[in-house]
Parts: sequence; structure tokens; C-alpha cells
Amino acid sequence: MPELGKYAGAVLSSWAVSVGLLVFLVVVTWIGARRSRAALDAAEARRRERQ
Repeated sequence: MPELGKYAGAVLSSWAVSVGLLVFLVVVTWIGARRSRAALDAAEARRRERQ
């Protein structure tokens, strides 16, 4: 690890916040994709029932 001196706290906390936000975005996207897939599957099932 490089020597960060007096800026170590700011740099490491910035990295932590950035990684945390990326993880949050991945989780939110994954949950949204699952919901969309479930809604699409339900719509396709209703369509098959009508045919």
C-alpha cells in the first residue's frame, strides 16, 4: 500500500464509499431485474392462458 500520509483517512474513506455505492447499485439492479423477470413471466403466462 502506498504511503498516503495525512490524507490516508480521506482517501480510504473515499474508496470505501465508492465501493459501497457500487455494491448498492449492483444489488438494486439485480433486485429490479428479478422483479422485471417475474412480471414478464406473469404476463407471458396470462397471454398463454388467453390463447
